[in-house]
Amino acid sequence: MTIEGAIGVFDSGIGGLTVLRTLRKSLPEESFVYLGDTARVPYGNKSPETVLRFSRENVAFLMQQGVKFVVVACNTASAEAVPVLQEEFPVPIVGVLEPGVRAALKATENNRIGVIGTAGTIRSDAYQKRIRELNPKVKVTARACPLFVPLVEEGWTDSDVTRMVATTYLDDLRDEGIDALVLGCTHYPLLRDVIGRVMGDSVTLVDSAVETAREVRRALEADAMLRSGGTPDLSIYLTDVTPNFTEVGERILGDKIRDVRLLAV
Repeated sequence: MTIEGAIGVFDSGIGGLTVLRTLRKSLPEESFVYLGDTARVPYGNKSPETVLRFSRENVAFLMQQGVKFVVVACNTASAEAVPVLQEEFPVPIVGVLEPGVRAALKATENNRIGVIGTAGTIRSDAYQKRIRELNPKVKVTARACPLFVPLVEEGWTDSDVTRMVATTYLDDLRDEGIDALVLGCTHYPLLRDVIGRVMGDSVTLVDSAVETAREVRRALEADAMLRSGGTPDLSIYLTDVTPNFTEVGERILGDKIRDVRLLAV
């Protein structure tokens, strides 16, 4: 592990490219290795033991690439595997859950927080449990929004259909009087404008990717591990490559994807 080592990022699929996008913006001189476990997505319907096994394999692969830091972009793996991974591997490892939770607690003024995510993430109760652990006075209201992911991957980030779906999902959540809303899925920041219009200006939208990028920068600075100069590199590995990956991936990443490597699992 050296200062020149890349930052490793893994997700159960390609939604974690939103986290990678934010990390690249925050750390423009750093190189990155992204691993999307697309052959085994989703993790949300797997047992905790299986999620931990997959996550160990992902980190082990990233370690083979010489990474100096690992970001777990998957919400399910962040909830169920990060504490064990931090004990077992010799590089700093952060997930997206903890930074998002802390940011939501900082943002709320009335102790009412909303969480939206995939059905698996909401069913896991991970965000809700952690928020209550840190502040038992907070009322947490969670909603699964399963159609948001396919809408993003279809490129419908601000269509009439998307606005209708968002209103259907979020109207009653807004009526709960929350003043902070955690975007608990890596795809959801791409729907920020639509979600924001439905929720109104009084609700702070918490993007876990932004908070995670800040935490990574702070950690690298504290350990004098920030890269300076040189040409940053990006390597993308997938465990399965679908025909429309490049189109969807570039939409999520906000940049051209020039090379994708297949990793057998």
